[in-house]
Amino acid sequence: MRFHHAALLAIPLAELGVATAVPSHADEAFQPVASAHPQTRPFLGQWQRLSQRVIETIWSQPSKNEENITKVKKISKTEEQLLPAHTLARYGGDVLLRFNISTEQEAKSLAEASDTLLLDVWEFAADWVDIRLAQELVPSLLGLLPQSLQRSHVPLLRERELAQAIFDTYPTPRDHARHLEASKASLPSPMSHDQRPVGPSLYPQGAETNIFFNDYQPLSVIQPWMRLLTSLFTTHVRLVNVGTSAQGRDIQGLRIGIHPTNDDDPAPPTRKTVLITAGLHAREWISTSTANYIAYTLITGFGKTASITRMLEDFDFVIVPTLNPDGYVYTWETDRLWRKNRQQTSIRFCHGMDLDHSFGFQWDGSSTAGNPCSESYAGEQAFDAVEARALADWARNETENNNVEFIGLMDLHSYSQQILYPYSFSCKDLAPGLEDLEELGYGLQKAIRRAHGHVYEVLPACEGNAIAAGASGKKSYLPQMENRGGSGLDWFYHEMHVRWAYQLKLRDRGTYGFLLPREHIIPTGKEMVDAIMYFGGFLQEAYGSKSRSVEGGGDIEAVTGDEAGRQNEVENEAADKDAEIDASPSAEGGETVVVGHVDAKARQDLRKRR
Repeated sequence: MRFHHAALLAIPLAELGVATAVPSHADEAFQPVASAHPQTRPFLGQWQRLSQRVIETIWSQPSKNEENITKVKKISKTEEQLLPAHTLARYGGDVLLRFNISTEQEAKSLAEASDTLLLDVWEFAADWVDIRLAQELVPSLLGLLPQSLQRSHVPLLRERELAQAIFDTYPTPRDHARHLEASKASLPSPMSHDQRPVGPSLYPQGAETNIFFNDYQPLSVIQPWMRLLTSLFTTHVRLVNVGTSAQGRDIQGLRIGIHPTNDDDPAPPTRKTVLITAGLHAREWISTSTANYIAYTLITGFGKTASITRMLEDFDFVIVPTLNPDGYVYTWETDRLWRKNRQQTSIRFCHGMDLDHSFGFQWDGSSTAGNPCSESYAGEQAFDAVEARALADWARNETENNNVEFIGLMDLHSYSQQILYPYSFSCKDLAPGLEDLEELGYGLQKAIRRAHGHVYEVLPACEGNAIAAGASGKKSYLPQMENRGGSGLDWFYHEMHVRWAYQLKLRDRGTYGFLLPREHIIPTGKEMVDAIMYFGGFLQEAYGSKSRSVEGGGDIEAVTGDEAGRQNEVENEAADKDAEIDASPSAEGGETVVVGHVDAKARQDLRKRR
């Protein structure tokens, strides 16, 4: 029997012993990070305690399933001493399990069980689902699943491994002010707009050695760093304020690009702009660090790297590294695995809304209506989440009043290494510019793989968790793990008419998930810089620029007319052969991933139409 969430919440709180222990939203401190490690309380969060007690009350732990539980070793006293007490207290009893699904019934059962038990679903793909839960709740979960799933799960992070991975993502203790000063000292000096590149390297000197990218950084370091870049590189960098968060923090971004000025022109051309967003989900720290790395590379590469210089002359890039600043701060100060924003909801102790389900196109909050405790809670109406509404209002104002035309979107997330294009809300509705999206998507994939060897899958966003291929090779749709309506990707594509809109899920494929070690910050940043450079070169070609950059970050001289045509034919022929079947081992476990076929004739027809 499946209980509705309202029925669960109706159980008297006094009976559960937490009625007087729930902190109010108004009591939360709004202060900068005081130390490098979160000062979490040495006990479980109130809602986690409540939900576990509800589960224990309603469902007994079925003994028949205990033999199917993945055994997790107990933490020894010696091992406990290696981790802070508050980290072990909050996360020490949790595990991350991957369930392999192959049928519609399995997918439906797992989705319903996760929803009923209010579990933390980390990620999902065509044939697997990653779920974090307390070890003692595993029997309750298995009791709601069909027999075929009883043994169809493996641990990705065991109890102590999860706590250790969380601890390791925080920087070692240091004086953040001194850290920022050291970062400032390592910044290269600005170059004038007229200076020519001094070498072929895409990555400016210092990009890999700047200590800012040695660790993940808190908001109290990121925002001063952004202001510092703005003050040092005044020719092509401006600080923008997208809006204000639910708790009153500024949502800041960097506008990077050269603006030719002609005050005598009564109708200046619109400034074509690519928007890069990150940090919609607070715990996805690698997305924020990657956005910062992209910004740093573009800013310091201007005037030194020909392809970057030409690209910034043709387009603006607006980079917003922390679209969810309240949630991001909360992951540093209280709960590393927090996902939503920190907005007050109708239930006092269940804060937050999922920003990526709150946008106004095909919004559908029915699956989480009345349940603000859900990790994917979409609010009670479209744009209920303050930060999503702020981004939408800012984007509309830019196009209506500031002569901006958004032509590209890259929304950075983690994890699973995927390049997703619209639509997200449904696989039955095809995006009008499907051929354009596929062409550029596979180009981004190749740019990443050729330079770094990592394979990113290219597919519609709706297929990221809702589709599988049977033995016949024919695709069959599986029930979605969560509602996919109201995504920022779909809203920008459909409502703002952004022609090339993508959501990129970064490293890895589940070895660490959201807890990607700091050693991956620079490699992941490099992957996305190469993707951005290919993106820019593609746009330069699409909009008739006289110069374009090639994939992988290399530079070429300006080409025109027949030369460009002959060059494109050679590139297309090679790309068509390369894209038919792309199989290469992933970084984890030698897994082979096969991606789809790009139709060569469709691509050629598309170029003719242009």
